[in-house]
Amino acid sequence: MDSWLSSGTVAMIVMQRRVPVKVFSISHAADALGVSVETIRFYERKGLIEQPLKPQSGGARDYGGATLSRLKFIRQAQGIGFSLAEIKELLSLRADPDANCNDVRKRAIEKRRDVQRKLDHLLEICRGLDELIARCPGEGDLTSCSILDMMEKRMNIPLHFPT
Repeated sequence: MDSWLSSGTVAMIVMQRRVPVKVFSISHAADALGVSVETIRFYERKGLIEQPLKPQSGGARDYGGATLSRLKFIRQAQGIGFSLAEIKELLSLRADPDANCNDVRKRAIEKRRDVQRKLDHLLEICRGLDELIARCPGEGDLTSCSILDMMEKRMNIPLHFPT
């Protein structure tokens, strides 16, 4: 049996056998990621992914392999708050041979600061709403609604919105 294995017969059988390779179509990729096909097309238009080449033999484009990995990366980055523009920068860094981990870390730190600013702003809004609610008797005619009245008088409620 050893001589049969070493003779190259197995290699010849494997090389001659045509194993059908399943193509990971755009709809399969969309289903796997929990997004729509249009979302993937949008990523293509924004330059986040390249549209896979159409096979010369016809059939569907293959969104598996590196394309699917890139799509997963995009979804993960969105899940932790990165915008598509920021994700594009991260992907560029990933492809830049001169970039290093610190470049990515700086962007993550800035994203964390941005998230904290937004949280702080939301807490300000909550405090303003708490004050409005606390001053409201919860009954009576709308013409004497303390919440509407305080909002019209521009009570100390944050009026700016985060960008």
